[in-house]
Amino acid sequence: MPLEKGLYHPKAHPLDIHSVRHLGGNNMKTRLMTVAALLASTASAHAVGLDRSGQNIGILFEEGNRAQLSFAYTDPTVEGTTQSTFPVPGIAGSPIANVGDSYLTWSGAIKYDFNDRLSLAFIIDEPYGADTFYTESPAASALGGTGATVDSIAYTALARYKFNDNWSVHGGLRYQEVSANVSLGGFAFAPAGANGFNAAFASDGAFGYVVGAAYEIPAIALRVALTYNSKTSHDLPTVETIPGVPVQLSSVTEVDTPESLNLDFQTGIAQNTLLFGTLRYARYSDTEVIPENFGRSLTDLEDGYDFSIGIGRRFNEKWSGSVSVGFTTEGDDDLVSPLAPNNGSQFIAVGAKYDVNEDFAIAGGVRYTFLGDAIAAPGGSTPVADFESNDAISLGLRFEYKF
Repeated sequence: MPLEKGLYHPKAHPLDIHSVRHLGGNNMKTRLMTVAALLASTASAHAVGLDRSGQNIGILFEEGNRAQLSFAYTDPTVEGTTQSTFPVPGIAGSPIANVGDSYLTWSGAIKYDFNDRLSLAFIIDEPYGADTFYTESPAASALGGTGATVDSIAYTALARYKFNDNWSVHGGLRYQEVSANVSLGGFAFAPAGANGFNAAFASDGAFGYVVGAAYEIPAIALRVALTYNSKTSHDLPTVETIPGVPVQLSSVTEVDTPESLNLDFQTGIAQNTLLFGTLRYARYSDTEVIPENFGRSLTDLEDGYDFSIGIGRRFNEKWSGSVSVGFTTEGDDDLVSPLAPNNGSQFIAVGAKYDVNEDFAIAGGVRYTFLGDAIAAPGGSTPVADFESNDAISLGLRFEYKF
């Protein structure tokens, strides 16, 4: 049985382009979109599947040459209670301490206009991740010792070609490295003989690609961009132990990170005001992790969507701000893997950007995420613990230099 499930009218209000130019011209939309992009990257905590960065390529569409460095810190609270029907005396109804470890992610990007039609960009980010661990003793709890960590880094080289002021295409190559470690522990895994099982997946790198197109109306800061990210196939060197004794010294586990579609849009709705949003679809149903000796998947990830919408506002020559809300779709039911004990989410985020001078700017944001209630069920069928009323707080910071 699988063990992982869910493993976070412009016409009515035309934009006065002449007034915008008086306040800095097209820089208005790029300043606002820097804040919007920061909110998107300020912690995709508990988004679809293992998503962390959302594979954002927004810098490719900003005006002029620039470099960005971003950091996001997320502190989740994911607490639960062992179900009262759990068939081990003294464990039923016991509390489960916070299983969500805090984490820091970062990204960097540089974009260069080769000429008025061709732009190039290079992006480094951490597209996927997981940090979950049950701190209770495996010998005295339902899920103690269970945990999962996933680390990744991706290097993306992109080009964008503008046919005219309205239409453009973009695409490029992505090199991605992934590693992971999964442990199963506690009485909940004893019937399957998996109490104490561990699989360590060493890092492997592989190539994928990115392709997309965009439509723009510069006079009203309208842009709609669609981007396809291919799946990436990894062969992860694997060592399996139970408990601590090697049962498979050396093998290779084939894992595909998901293909995805990102739809990004923006439009001016009033002077110095921008409406923006994103829709991301990730096809996680093809992502399976089946260690050779274990013989069945440690994952049961579902396809899902992330959606956000927000408003950005430029207040003066120095300050811009934005607010956005969004959600992640829920699974087919409330039963999830203990490795990812939440089901869907909703969030609200606010951000601000300060232009220190014409060349340097600092942006920051905070995001509060409501994590959906879920029932942890090893194997996807046997309820063990309830997780309710959990959340995550994320902080983001971005430095930007224009050259």
